[in-house]
Amino acid sequence: MVMEGRVCEDLTSRYYALCAIGGMLSAGTTHVATTPLDVLKVNMQVHPVKYYSISSCFTTLLREQGPSVLWKGWTGKFFGYGAQGGCRFGLYEYFKGVYSNVLVDQNKSFVFFLSSASAEVFANVALCPFEAVKVRVQAQPCFAKGLFDGFPKLYASEGTRGFYRGLIPLLGRNIPFSMVMFSTFEHSVDFLYRNVVKRKKEDCSIGQQLGVTCLAGYAAGSVGSFISNPADNIVSSLYNRKADSLALAIRNIGLANLFTRSLPIRMLLVGPSITLQWFFYDTIKVLGGMPTSGEVTTDMKGDAETSMKGIIHGIRGKVVSVYVVSKHTVESDSVMENKKVINSYTFAHTLLATNWANISSGE
Repeated sequence: MVMEGRVCEDLTSRYYALCAIGGMLSAGTTHVATTPLDVLKVNMQVHPVKYYSISSCFTTLLREQGPSVLWKGWTGKFFGYGAQGGCRFGLYEYFKGVYSNVLVDQNKSFVFFLSSASAEVFANVALCPFEAVKVRVQAQPCFAKGLFDGFPKLYASEGTRGFYRGLIPLLGRNIPFSMVMFSTFEHSVDFLYRNVVKRKKEDCSIGQQLGVTCLAGYAAGSVGSFISNPADNIVSSLYNRKADSLALAIRNIGLANLFTRSLPIRMLLVGPSITLQWFFYDTIKVLGGMPTSGEVTTDMKGDAETSMKGIIHGIRGKVVSVYVVSKHTVESDSVMENKKVINSYTFAHTLLATNWANISSGE
């Protein structure tokens, strides 16, 4: 796989290990930092009548359970989303390398979609048990204090099935999110370098590269949160036993509410979270001697045209010089020799003019 800038160890275990570690640390820490927003989001999804707005949810939770309620479930977020982030970022890079080599002639967006979807399957299997405990801890005050007492309690009451009750809607939430997020990020990076920065990635400072990463990351998180919001509402409903099946959860929530319920708080939560994830992830990669994320499409056609135009300019100049010298030379020679030089120049000039017209028209 060709990447803009210096060549990195794309197909080595060290590169993929660094991506996995970077994804794990960046996802785990940023999700812990946004725990208060996540607590508000989950409670608004599970108890929409009681918590009808962000402000009412915030004030009611503080009044009834105290400030510590805002940090409920942080251990589940750190370990669960850390595991998910390691699989999501590390396996995305792996699958992108594999699919780029296999699907050489395919559209890049298709490679991005396929790579992110493949990685997200593994990421969600790792996340699901932690998410099951976390949502219950946040929305059920008497369930458990955190991850370590919540795991055995959930297993004792529901068995292994309890940990994976929400796997299907979780996949339905995170696979579309991941596909849109990675594709939007890749295309945003490409757009920013070519149309805003207007310089190659390797010609920019590390600060500028990380700035591009943050802008692309925010765009990716915002778009992805809207796409995946319906499935996120279903996950919260199933985990808190508001419905026993996927169809019943959809019917209880309502089609319109699937898209709108908790959307503002989720966009507020996901946008900055994904931005921080990409920032920390790329910072770790840079510290490890790797380039920042995102492929930049090199305008090879434009470069070739520029080079060819320069070559033709040079050749045209040399032919003209030869003609001028020959013209002066043949003044003392025969008329037939002069005609040969003139005809040779005319043929060369016509050939060059034809090539010039083809290049100018983009052929």
